[in-house]
Amino acid sequence: MTTYVVLLPGDEDLWEAATPEHRAGVYDKHAEFSKALADRGHKVVGGAELAHSKAAKQVRKDAAGGVVVTDGPYAETVEQLTGFYLIESDDLEDLLDACSIVADVESSVEVREMLTKGGGA
Repeated sequence: MTTYVVLLPGDEDLWEAATPEHRAGVYDKHAEFSKALADRGHKVVGGAELAHSKAAKQVRKDAAGGVVVTDGPYAETVEQLTGFYLIESDDLEDLLDACSIVADVESSVEVREMLTKGGGA
């Protein structure tokens, strides 16, 4: 069984401005996605919706080796990581097909294999 991370990028400003009906529709799509995964033999083993990136903290080292903590995302982009799923599956092609349930014209879904501690799959 291989574990995949399904990354959900999105436009946080659009989400904040969304109507309750629009948000409910998005959550319904995620419920449909979760049901489809279970029905197709994939197992969700983790995941979460993430808080807005404006509440994020960036931690990095400066040239002198000191720690620098800044607010918000480092990259100025429209899309930020808004959530993720951890999914165990033996069928990547079917998992990718199931991901089309939560993908839309406004944002894609990124699927990556999770590596083991030794660096290999």
